[in-house]
Amino acid sequence: LGGGPNRIGQGIEVDYCCVQAVFALQKMGYEAIMVNSNPETVSTDYDTADKLYFEPLTVEDVMNICDLEKPDGVIVQFGGQTPLNLALKLEAAGVPIIGTSPRSIELAEDRKFFSELLSRLDIPQAESGTGFTYDETHEIAERIGYPVMVRPSYVLGGRSMEVVYDDSTLKRYMVEAVKVSPEHPILVDKFLEGAIEVDVDAVCDSEQVVIAAIMEHIEEAGIHSGDSACVIPTRTLKPEILETIRDYTKKLGKGLDVRGLMNVQYAVRNGTVYVLEVNPRASRTVPFVSKAIGKPVAQVATQVMTGMTLKEIGFTREIKIKHFAVKEAVLPFLKFPGADIVLGPEMRSTGEVMGIDMNYGLAYLKSQAGAGGRIPKEGGVFISVNDQHKPPCVKIARKFKEHGFTIYTTLGTHKFLAENGIETTLVYKVNEARPHVVDLMIDQSINLIINTPSGRVSRFDEKAIRSNAISRNIPLITTIAAANAVVEGLDAYRIHKRTIKALQDYHAEIDATAEDSQ
Repeated sequence: LGGGPNRIGQGIEVDYCCVQAVFALQKMGYEAIMVNSNPETVSTDYDTADKLYFEPLTVEDVMNICDLEKPDGVIVQFGGQTPLNLALKLEAAGVPIIGTSPRSIELAEDRKFFSELLSRLDIPQAESGTGFTYDETHEIAERIGYPVMVRPSYVLGGRSMEVVYDDSTLKRYMVEAVKVSPEHPILVDKFLEGAIEVDVDAVCDSEQVVIAAIMEHIEEAGIHSGDSACVIPTRTLKPEILETIRDYTKKLGKGLDVRGLMNVQYAVRNGTVYVLEVNPRASRTVPFVSKAIGKPVAQVATQVMTGMTLKEIGFTREIKIKHFAVKEAVLPFLKFPGADIVLGPEMRSTGEVMGIDMNYGLAYLKSQAGAGGRIPKEGGVFISVNDQHKPPCVKIARKFKEHGFTIYTTLGTHKFLAENGIETTLVYKVNEARPHVVDLMIDQSINLIINTPSGRVSRFDEKAIRSNAISRNIPLITTIAAANAVVEGLDAYRIHKRTIKALQDYHAEIDATAEDSQ
C-alpha cells in the first residue's frame, strides 16, 4: 500500500520505500501489486509493479482489491501513516498483514504501554503524559514542568506539534489541537532544551537487530527531524553514548517484535540518552541512509517481511563508512514572502538533498549548495547569538576573520567579541536606528547570517531579519553546530578545494573495506 497524495511529512521518501519493496519482491519471484492514488510518483508508473491499482487508500477499496487478488501478504510499513491507519481494520477483516504486526505498531503509539515497555527495558525517557482536555494536559504540564512538547497522536510530519512555555499558550493550543485530532489524546512530553537529537534506522527480523545508520542532528533539539540537517557518521557523540544507543535500539526492536524497518529518535543531554519516539515502520530517512551506506535498506526489510532472516540475506552488521554524508532539508519559504521562517517541531520542508565527501566540512557545504543556500567564500557575515552561545561563537568569529570576512554584530555580541579580542562592525537592530541590519542586507554588505534564537521573544524579534534573508537568498545559519560546520567547510575548501566523485565510487570503497575486514 502506497502513501497516497504527497504532503508535508509524507512524500517521495515513502514512495522510494514502496518502489524498493516492489523491486525486492520481484527479485524473489513474487507478483508485486501496487495500490496507490498519486499520479506523480514512481510507484504508479506503468512499468514499476506487475499490477497497479490506482485507487484511494480506504479500507473499502483495499478490501475489494484483496477479495479479488487474494494476496499472500499485504505490506503497510512503507507507505507512511496512511496505510498504517488502515492496518488494524484490514487485519480484523482477515487480510494477511506481513512484517511487524499492526498491534505492535499500535502499541508503539500507545503512550502508557510504551512507558511501561521502556521501564521494563530500563531505558530512560523524558517525563510525559496524555490528555484529552485542557485540564488534563495542564495537570501534566504542571507536574513535569514547562517547557513541554505537545502534539496530537497519529498525525503526519509533526502536524500541530508545538513547544509550549506557559499555561495561556497551552490553553490556546488545546483548542486548535482537538480540532486536528478529536478522537485521539494529546501527547505531552518534557522538552529537553539543549539536547542533541539522534535518529537511528534499523532492520529487525525478530531475532536480530542490525543498525543501518546512526544520524546526528546538526539543528538544535525541538526542530522536527524532517527539517533537521543530520550527518552520518556522528561527529560529537562519545563512543560510550553510541554503544548505549546501539544497546537501546536492539532492546526496542526485540521488545516490540519488529519484523522489517524501525526508526528510533533519541535525545542526548548531559551524558544521558533519552528515547523520544519509536516508529516500527519505514522512516523518511531511509533513502538518505541507503544512499549513504550503499545498501538498499528497504529491500532488505522487504526480504525480512517475507520470512527471510538477516543472516540469510547477509546483512548482519552495522556498516562503517569512511566518508561523511550530510542530509539537508529543502524549505519552501521563498514561495511565502513574509512568513516567519524559524523552524520548530512542526515539519515544514518539502524535500531534501545530500552532500557527500571524505571531509565533513566539504560535505556540509555541498549539502547547503544542493538546498539552494550556497555559502559565500568572502564578504560580510552578520553574527547575533543569544547569551548561551556567545562563548562558542568566539572561535567561529575568529575563523571568519581568518577567511577575510567583515563581521557585523549587534551590541551584545559586539561587546562580547571585543572583550575576546575580535573587532567587529557594530550595526543597529531593526527597531533601533538606521542603517540597521536589514539595510545592510539590502545593499549586499551582508551575504551570510548567523543568528541563534532563544525563547519566544527573541524568535519574534528576529522575524524581519530571517524573512529578508530568505527573500534575498542570503544563507541563514541558526545553530552553533551548523556555524561550526560552515567554518570547518571553509577551512577544508581552502586546503582541498572541491571534490566531485560518483556515489557508486563511494559505495565501491565501502565494499572494499568490508572485504578487507573479512
